[in-house]
Amino acid sequence: MNTTAHDFVTVDMRGLKAALVARAQAERVSVSVLVRSAVARDLGRADDGEPGHADVPSNAASNATSIKLSIRMSAEEARQLAAGAREAGLSRGAYLAGLIANVPVLSTGGRRAEHIATLMASSAELSTLSRNVHRLIALLRQANVEPARPYREMLDTLADDVRRHLELAARVLADLQPRSRSAASSDHSTR
Repeated sequence: MNTTAHDFVTVDMRGLKAALVARAQAERVSVSVLVRSAVARDLGRADDGEPGHADVPSNAASNATSIKLSIRMSAEEARQLAAGAREAGLSRGAYLAGLIANVPVLSTGGRRAEHIATLMASSAELSTLSRNVHRLIALLRQANVEPARPYREMLDTLADDVRRHLELAARVLADLQPRSRSAASSDHSTR
């Protein structure tokens, strides 16, 4: 049940409707927002209908609360939003929220699924290394030296392999996390 009280007024526009609709479309706002703004301005009152003002319910203060938001965009922008969300494997809302939060993999046009697949592949390699180390330890505990010899090369590169995985994981995870606007602008200024 909708508990929001709306005050409706019907107005004869006397030939102004086409111009009003065109202006609202040009400013990417609804006709109602444009009319409320003009009336508020004429009455000398605060303008609650200004473009970019979102009517967010006061009970939506926490990030856990989800609200429905309607936005106006061109058909091409809507297609780009849908395509970007599809490519990222996210809903349009989650994709848009990621762009607003400046998630690098989304804002730079990277592919989220590829980042995750890269991390999974590197983790699988690290898992194989872990199994090999456990097998080597078991052989050495049994004083079974000959079967343990093939693991020598693996041990020589183990530290580098782990370091490479950790660096890759850090990069991928950083690209999947929101960045503050100040961190993003300092990154762009150093490039």
